[in-house]
Amino acid sequence: MDVNVLRSAVTVLSLLVFAGIVVWAYARRNRERFEDQGALVLSDDDAALQGGRHE
Repeated sequence: MDVNVLRSAVTVLSLLVFAGIVVWAYARRNRERFEDQGALVLSDDDAALQGGRHE
């Protein structure tokens, strides 16, 4: 096996992994869960703030 064949195989494998992650991230079944998790950052929940350390 030539080193260039190995490099090509790693490149193709990386592209396939990237494409799989993109498909997973933009799948409709994940949309609601991701929107809920994204809204957590913006939510104004006083209960979560009371447990933290204030300096």
